[in-house]
Amino acid sequence: MVVNDRDKYTRRRAMQTAGALLASSWSGSHSDPVIAEEFSARLYLADATDRAVQQAIDFLIDKQDSEGAIADRNHPVTMTSLAIMAMASIGTQPSDNSKFAHSMRRAIDYVLKPVHQTKEGYFGQYDSSRMYGHGITTLMLTEMLGMGVSRDQNRRIFEALAPAIALILAAQKVPKSRRHRGGWRYEPTSRDSDLSVSVWQVMALRSAKNDSLNVPKQAIDFAIEFLQESFAQPELLTTATSATPAGEDGALVRCGFTYMPGSRQSTFAMTSAGLLAIQVCGLYESPMVTSAAEWLLKYPPEKNDRFFFYGIYYYAQAMHQAGGKYAKTAEEVTSKMLLDSQKTNGSWVAENSEERNVGAVYATSLAVLSLSVRYHYLPIYQR
Repeated sequence: MVVNDRDKYTRRRAMQTAGALLASSWSGSHSDPVIAEEFSARLYLADATDRAVQQAIDFLIDKQDSEGAIADRNHPVTMTSLAIMAMASIGTQPSDNSKFAHSMRRAIDYVLKPVHQTKEGYFGQYDSSRMYGHGITTLMLTEMLGMGVSRDQNRRIFEALAPAIALILAAQKVPKSRRHRGGWRYEPTSRDSDLSVSVWQVMALRSAKNDSLNVPKQAIDFAIEFLQESFAQPELLTTATSATPAGEDGALVRCGFTYMPGSRQSTFAMTSAGLLAIQVCGLYESPMVTSAAEWLLKYPPEKNDRFFFYGIYYYAQAMHQAGGKYAKTAEEVTSKMLLDSQKTNGSWVAENSEERNVGAVYATSLAVLSLSVRYHYLPIYQR
C-alpha cells in the first residue's frame, strides 16, 4: 500500500483496512462497500487511550465560542491553534463529515482572520502570545496546508504562511552574541535566545520545509548550532554500551538540554524539547539524541514538574522518534500519567500554577498531542 506524507499508515487505519479486506473476501467480489466499512469498524476496538482522546476532543469542541475560537483563558489564537493540532493528531481533517471536522473548519477560519496577523506576518501580537504563539500558529498552518476544506481556505493558509515564515527567518538574523545566535526569544527583535521559544520556531521551519516552502538550509544549520549551545555539561555513565556516545576518557555520557546557552541545569521540559528539536532538524543519529534520551530515562517526568504538559508533549514525541527502549518507556509513562489524571469532563488541568493559569484548553490539547503519537497523523512528528 502506498501512502503519502499526509496519509500515513496508522494503527487505526491498518485495522480498518484489514477489516475491509476481510469483509471483501467474506462477501465475495460483489460485496457491498457499506457492509465492508461497517464490518471493518467493528474489528477496531477502541482502548483506554482512544476513549481518552475522544473525550478530550469533545471537551475542546465544547469550549469553542461563536467566533470559532477554542480557548478558556488568554491567548485565543494560540490556544485555538493547539486545539486544531490536537484534532488533526487523531486523524480529523476539515473536509470530513463529522462534528470534529466542522469545529476544525471554524477554528481554522478564526485563526486566519486578518486582524490576528500583522502586516509583517506576526501572529504573536494580537493575543499577546509573542513568539511562542507565533511559532505554534505557524506550525499549525504548515501542518494544515493542503488540508483545508476548500481552495479558498487553502489559499488563505498559504498566504498567511509566507509572511509568518519570513518573520521567523528575520528574527533569527537579529544580531546576537555567539552563544545565542541561531535561536529566538520573546519578540521578533529580541537580541538573546532561549530553547523554550526556539523549539516552536524550529518545528515551524521544518514543517514548512516539508511543505516545500522556502526555508534556507542555513536557517536550519544556525538552529542546530543554537541547539548545540543549549546542550548541558555531560555526566558520565558507569556502564558502557555501544548505543551511548563515549566521552574523552572512554566512559559514556548522559546529557540534557537547558533553558539558555551556558547553563548547566538540565530540566525535564527542556531536555524533552531539545531532543525533539534536534531530531526534527534531521540529526537522528547525533550523540546528543542518545545522551538526551538516556537522561530522560534516568530523570522521568513527575506530575509536579514545572511546565509538565509542555514537557510531556515533547517527551512523548521525541522518545517515540528515538525508538527502542526509549519509545517503549515513554509510551508506558505517558499513558499512565495522563490517563490517571484526566478529569471526568475529558480535560486535563495542570497541578503547577504556572501552567494551570494558562487554562484547561492548553493542558488538554498538549495531553492529546502526547497520547496521539501512536497514530502518526501529523507529518512534523514522523521520522
